[in-house]
Amino acid sequence: MKPLKTRISLLLLLLPMVLLNAQGELKSVEGYSPNIGSMVYMLEDLKDRITEQVKDLDQSQTDFLYDSNPNSIGALIMHLVSTESYYQVATLEDREWTEDELASVGVAGELNAKVNSMLKGEPIGYYLDLWDAVRKKTLTLLKTKDDAWFASNIEEGLNYHYIWYHVMEHSANHMGQIGTIKNRLPK
Repeated sequence: MKPLKTRISLLLLLLPMVLLNAQGELKSVEGYSPNIGSMVYMLEDLKDRITEQVKDLDQSQTDFLYDSNPNSIGALIMHLVSTESYYQVATLEDREWTEDELASVGVAGELNAKVNSMLKGEPIGYYLDLWDAVRKKTLTLLKTKDDAWFASNIEEGLNYHYIWYHVMEHSANHMGQIGTIKNRLPK
């Protein structure tokens, strides 16, 4: 039995998560092999948290740039769409983007001033709808894979599990950037 002081400290650390209705345990999503199901849980959790953070932004907030060298929230969401689509096509379909895919979702594979200038004037729902469509396809395709595939190497020292871990942690990284931009939005 843990000492009372340790239990109280743990409770105080986890209280904000409980108050925000966050889950306190990582689960494997049914319908997927166990390791893929855990990754799906993490991908979906991050997507839900990012969506919750941005879903009510107006146009000026979606396009807001707080200095001369940042990314807008719209561009960051589109970058997440591009990243997931790229790895989806490469790892789950074993192919390259088509010209149409490159034009529609590949535009924000890299973030730079040119991309930021191109990604203006679309409502936040536009980016979230694209992400929903890409995620739906990712989830469908991941159901066709198993944990043996997930653990198999693409090349020496690089497996599919790591690639999808990268997609997940990429979302977490940009979730922090989105939070920073939201904190700088004009009041």
